[in-house]
Amino acid sequence: MLDAYVIEEIKRREREQRREDRPSVELPLPSYPDEGPRGHDDREPGDRDRGVVIIDYSG
Repeated sequence: MLDAYVIEEIKRREREQRREDRPSVELPLPSYPDEGPRGHDDREPGDRDRGVVIIDYSG
């Protein structure tokens, strides 16, 4: 019979092995070079684009 520590160590190594075998996918993220830091906008507060979303739950 194996100690609990040895069993946990074997399980940990198996999880690491599975993680290494799993392929990873890199998403192509668009870059916006003309955009400044997020949250910084030189326009006046009233000039910013705005939108409204209406959700009708009465359906």
